Amino acid sequence: MKTVLVTGAAGFIGSCVVRQWIQDTDWKVVALDALTYAGNLASLAPVSDSGRFQFVPADIRDAEAVRAAITGYQPDLIAHLAAESHVDRSIHGPRDFIETNVVGTFVMLEEARAYWAALPEERKANFRFHHISTDEVFGTLGEDGYFSETTAYAPNSPYSASKAGSDHLVRAWYHTYGFPAVTTNCSNNYGPYHFPEKLIPLMILNGLAGKPLPVYGDGKNIRDWLFVEDHARALRLVLERGQVGEVYCIGGRAERTNLQVVSLLCEILDELHPKGAPHNRLVTFVKDRPGHDRRYAIDCSKIEQELGWKQQESFETGLRKTVQWFLDNPEWVQNVQSGDYRHWVDLNYAERSTG
Repeated sequence: MKTVLVTGAAGFIGSCVVRQWIQDTDWKVVALDALTYAGNLASLAPVSDSGRFQFVPADIRDAEAVRAAITGYQPDLIAHLAAESHVDRSIHGPRDFIETNVVGTFVMLEEARAYWAALPEERKANFRFHHISTDEVFGTLGEDGYFSETTAYAPNSPYSASKAGSDHLVRAWYHTYGFPAVTTNCSNNYGPYHFPEKLIPLMILNGLAGKPLPVYGDGKNIRDWLFVEDHARALRLVLERGQVGEVYCIGGRAERTNLQVVSLLCEILDELHPKGAPHNRLVTFVKDRPGHDRRYAIDCSKIEQELGWKQQESFETGLRKTVQWFLDNPEWVQNVQSGDYRHWVDLNYAERSTG
């Protein structure tokens, strides 16, 4: 039985990774999270009773706490997802992004490297550190072309610059120290348990509440959308079969303008929540955000061809599942919107999980 340590495990992608890997593998999963505003223990509740699940409340910037988690649980694999991730927040408060995404990744690399160096040779040879990043490090595309593993970095926001910095650190630790790291860069994720500051969950919840659906600029900015469960399956493949030192781009092959995304959401909401129809009456164009990249799109042929990954959801089926999940989980939604989820850290739960 392998043990994998997942950082950022109570976040949107991290919690999906934990739930899926507990359900689909025999791995022991150690879930580490600082429980900032986007960390939600309720997102881990479906697997919290598993004997292969452990929760560790810790901040990746805290070297002592990271060291205790790594040495205490002796992971075979580390999946590093912890990050500040919202572009708008990075524009108004970039310090947290530099401290968490750059300094925090440095701490993770150093503590993991010290642990790896002391492992017995067989375990040392099989250890992997997987750094999960974003396609935003590549900047913006014109009307044609795709991001790939060889695309030059050109970050345009404090968030993407901080993630680019963390990517470069991981690359340097591999080349300088021989540290067995691998990196993935993904396109925009969406799906169940998504914190409602991002486009799709915000539009779903505003639509259900009859509130305006704010669309930046002319609504023609393009993103490549990836269902979060497909992403989690890709990350597991990379940990299991990816080549050390390599980079893999993970995309959904689902380019849509923001306005197309919102229009399809309105159609689905009209069908599943007809009380508020027509929901497209709520679409409201607002001032564009500074430095808004025009287009992202990923060429994911490398991971498809070399590791055999294929997405299971189209954008249409994934989006319908997402809307349905939000309709079926009003309690989760209510507690996130009210902020009550931030008070859910039950001491008995934390004590049981970390003991």
